[in-house]
Amino acid sequence: MGYLHHSKFFEYFEMGRIELLRCAGFSYRDLEEEGCFFAVVKIECRFRSPGRFDDELVLTTKMERMTRARIDHSYVLRRGDVVLCDANSTIACVDRRGKLQPIPDKIFVEIG
Repeated sequence: MGYLHHSKFFEYFEMGRIELLRCAGFSYRDLEEEGCFFAVVKIECRFRSPGRFDDELVLTTKMERMTRARIDHSYVLRRGDVVLCDANSTIACVDRRGKLQPIPDKIFVEIG
């Protein structure tokens, strides 16, 4: 149909979170190797305008809040001045078994 499928937006949000961590000096791959995982526990997205094949898009990702076990993010995806969507998510820090655990001090102190 020439339109960007809505499921791709959620992939972009994940990329935004990973790049935000990278900008703060952390590698998500390294965190996983240390047993620290972030699982999406809530996500909301308001679609405003369709994306189309081959659009050049810009995603803005912000950390809105961090507690010892969760991080809330907001996102705005744009094509030029047109907002395609805005979204919010909550991710929880879990161990390899999926059990809630505190965000490691090195992350909490650095970006919290």
